[in-house]
Amino acid sequence: MLKRLLLTGAGGGLGKMARQRLGHLAETLRVSDIADIGPAGPNEECVQCDLGDARAVELLVEGCDGIVHLGGQSVEDKFSVIANANIHGVFHLYEAARKKGCKRIFFASSNHVIGLYTQDQHLDHTAPPRPDTLYGVSKHFAEGLAQMYHHRFGIETALVRIGSCFPKPVDRRMLATWLSPDDFVSLVERVFAVPRLGCPVIYGVSDNDDCWWDNSHVSYLGWRPKDNSAVYRDEVYAKAPPPAKDAPEAYYQGGLFVVEPIREE
Repeated sequence: MLKRLLLTGAGGGLGKMARQRLGHLAETLRVSDIADIGPAGPNEECVQCDLGDARAVELLVEGCDGIVHLGGQSVEDKFSVIANANIHGVFHLYEAARKKGCKRIFFASSNHVIGLYTQDQHLDHTAPPRPDTLYGVSKHFAEGLAQMYHHRFGIETALVRIGSCFPKPVDRRMLATWLSPDDFVSLVERVFAVPRLGCPVIYGVSDNDDCWWDNSHVSYLGWRPKDNSAVYRDEVYAKAPPPAKDAPEAYYQGGLFVVEPIREE
């Protein structure tokens, strides 16, 4: 068991679920967000922190022997907004980890790093990035930063390209990208349990019948996702007719992100 696990982004949708379900991994769960996340629960510490503030992030990481980094800007926006949390912020996090001796990180990357691949392409960890947005570019930057900190300073990171982590898939694209909360939690558990992690790219996706991504290269983790979006297929199909074959949500792995405008400052 870890002494102290830091969970960033604890106020977001995924962060709230993680806060409820990851407390068993550490004696103390330190939860953080830029917004107020309320009072601390059992075995919790709450710290409000802007990832763009280097000194605040260094204090946030101090005393932690593991990090689940879900914090940052999670959708497309102006570059200045994305850069503060997803570029400056992730640099501050890794610098703090280096200075404070924290050696293992679960990093929430994104499927939008490879969003401009088409849905008929099957990808593994060797596929060159094709980001679909400035947001996707920021996650690609963070993956590269993590690789540098791994090879230079020995910080191990699971670069988890999360698909769509919701209680259940809500549209047709999510039948391929869905990551169930249970499978998310079991992946975090394996990341902090294995004796050797390295710095692998991992596709954060359940054992769906429809899937574009191959995780065979990380079989050493012992992670076996158990859920399958197929059980929701009829429910999803009943909600709306299928989009046109050339519609972004039916053609690109990144879905509608690929038509997001570049926002002016």
